[in-house]
Amino acid sequence: MKKSNKKIIGRKDKLDFPRLKLEEIDVKFDTGAYSSSIHCRDIKLGTKNGKEVITFILLDPTHPKYHGKKFTSTTFKEKYVKSSNGVSEKRFVITSNVLIFGEKYQVELSLTERGEMRFPILIGRKLLMGNFIVDSSKTDLSYKQSKKNKQND
Repeated sequence: MKKSNKKIIGRKDKLDFPRLKLEEIDVKFDTGAYSSSIHCRDIKLGTKNGKEVITFILLDPTHPKYHGKKFTSTTFKEKYVKSSNGVSEKRFVITSNVLIFGEKYQVELSLTERGEMRFPILIGRKLLMGNFIVDSSKTDLSYKQSKKNKQND
């Protein structure tokens, strides 16, 4: 039997998104969702120097990781995403990076209002497939490993 190179990840974790200036942010790994999403507000389409841009602010002022920084991106796409209640909505999607077990992965994040949700970020199957096996009985595996590695440095 061939050994899998996939890492085991728990149902939730605290991850870093360096480009988005977010550290140790709560995420939920959602095997029921294909794509990943992040909680944003004030998502606006506009133009800057003749190019289409989107601007957005991550999280809400009440969130402990809120930093109030307005992000602007010229590299984005629009796509329809079906939410958990079965309704499709058009969303902007950006590409960012995320650190999991100290390794950098590229992730597409749809920008959406998730203020009422427990986790500001959902990571879906598109990132999980081929990289991870989700063990729903575990939590914070990447976070615990990164803390352990920082103590040993």
